[in-house]
Amino acid sequence: MAAIDAPAAARAPREVNRQARTAWGLTAPALALMFLILLVPVVVAGILSFTNYSLGNTGFDWVGFKNYDRLFSRSTYEKMFIATFTYVAVVVPVSVALGLGAALLVNSLGRIGDIYKTIFFLPVMATLLAMAIVWEFMLHPTIGVINQTLELSCGTFLEVVPFLANGCADGFPLWLGDRDYAIWVLCFIGIWQGFGFNMVLYLAGLTAVHRELYHAAEMDGAKSAWERFRLVTWPALGPTTVFVVTISCIRAFQVFDTVEAFWPQGGGPNKSTYVMMFAIFEKGVQQNLIGIGSAITMLFLVFVMFLTLIQRWLVERKVHY
Repeated sequence: MAAIDAPAAARAPREVNRQARTAWGLTAPALALMFLILLVPVVVAGILSFTNYSLGNTGFDWVGFKNYDRLFSRSTYEKMFIATFTYVAVVVPVSVALGLGAALLVNSLGRIGDIYKTIFFLPVMATLLAMAIVWEFMLHPTIGVINQTLELSCGTFLEVVPFLANGCADGFPLWLGDRDYAIWVLCFIGIWQGFGFNMVLYLAGLTAVHRELYHAAEMDGAKSAWERFRLVTWPALGPTTVFVVTISCIRAFQVFDTVEAFWPQGGGPNKSTYVMMFAIFEKGVQQNLIGIGSAITMLFLVFVMFLTLIQRWLVERKVHY
């Protein structure tokens, strides 16, 4: 028996090595493509961020951390940070909450919920640049439907609202031209455009919640809808919430199309909507300042990675699988 088993034992390591070489051979094209498309550009941008390089120049000088020092010392880039983090802090929680609420609503309506599902998902399917043009007409100070609708409230009981009362007396604001309103308009459009996508993700998560869990919760005394949501639905949606918050953070940091459509000449009134992606485009493409544009890009990647890791660490501690 030993003489029969010895050759098989000797062939086993060779078989394992052959399988490992085959596996590496099959994955090598994907790894090489990922290296060329993802890692090499990041490394190149990191190197250029320490230079004053511009396209067309035959050479460049090493400036060390001068580009990064400019990012943290000039008022323009301070406004960039304020606009970016304001947008993320507003859009992410509101779009996630509305996405969850819409998913619960659609899930409870049965077949008629498909109509609402389509309505809520339409902004996701529409081209954001085209929708930005529509919003620009709606927000126009004189011919826009929003200000015209607000003007209809003048002289009614709704005028007791301070905002409406001030608008009726002094005129309603220039939504896209006033620095006090521009960033909030941008946040509103971001929420409108993003919560439908979160709704679809939560609907997928709700399909994985077993009905038996609700029956068990009712037997344990959870009679109200709020108690069933708190004890069953929300814990079961933990993994989905981790994914939704992560995707929403990344999408919020990447906002660009709306800013470019509304304020193509500098990021809004007094740089109030000067988000990081627009700053990268302005410095790296429009002004051909590759060095400072690369520095903003590296800082953008650091912020996204850091916030994503922190968020995952905080949320996944309470995730129930």
